Amino acid sequence: MNVNGKTKITGIFGHPVGHTLSPAMHNAAFRSLGLNMCYIAFDVLPKDLPDAVKAVKSLNLLGVNITVPHKENVIPLLDDVNAEAKFMGAVNTVVNSEGKLTGYNTDGLGFMSSLAEAEISSDGKTILIIGGGGASRAISYYLSRGKATDLLLYDIDRSKVKKLADDLNISSDNKVSLLDDIENIGKPDIIINATPLGLNNEDPLPLDPGHL
Repeated sequence: MNVNGKTKITGIFGHPVGHTLSPAMHNAAFRSLGLNMCYIAFDVLPKDLPDAVKAVKSLNLLGVNITVPHKENVIPLLDDVNAEAKFMGAVNTVVNSEGKLTGYNTDGLGFMSSLAEAEISSDGKTILIIGGGGASRAISYYLSRGKATDLLLYDIDRSKVKKLADDLNISSDNKVSLLDDIENIGKPDIIINATPLGLNNEDPLPLDPGHL
C-alpha cells in the first residue's frame, strides 16, 4: 500500500478493535480496485467518542464504520441519521459528505444477505435472537417484516427486548414474543447471537451448547 498526500482515509471506531478483520478486508478490496484509500481501526474509548466524531470532519475522513460500544451513542453527535437507523436506534456507518456527517445502519441488510448466501430461509421458521442492542434491533427489524412463524427475543436486561418489541409495533400476525428463561428455549430453527459474546476466543456461549 502506497500511502501519500492524496490517500483517502476511512476506518472503524470501536472499543476494543483488536479482533476486527475490517482493515484486512477493506484494504484488500482497495488494492484490488486500484483505489488510493486506506482503512484503519481506531480504538476509541466511550469518553473520547465526541472528539473522534469531530475528527472525522477536521481530518476529512471519507467516513467510518461504527461498532461496539458506540452504535447508539454516536447518533446525537451526527448531523443527520437516515430513517431506518433512527428506527433501529443504532448507526454502524457514518458518511462524511462535504463536512456533513450522516449515519446509516446496514446491519439488518447485511445479515439478511448472509442468510441468503448461506441458502437459509427465515420463512416459516422459529427464530431466537439473543441480545437487545443495536445489532439485535437491526436484525429483528427485517425478520419481523418477513415470513418467520415466530420471533423470540431474549436479553439479560428484559427491559431492552421489551422496548424493542414495542418499538417494532408488531401486528398479531407476526408473533413476536419475549423469552424469560434462556435455558428453556424449546427448539428454534435459527439462533442468532447478537451479543458481544464471541469477540474473544475465551468468551462463553450465550446459551448452553446443548441447544445447538
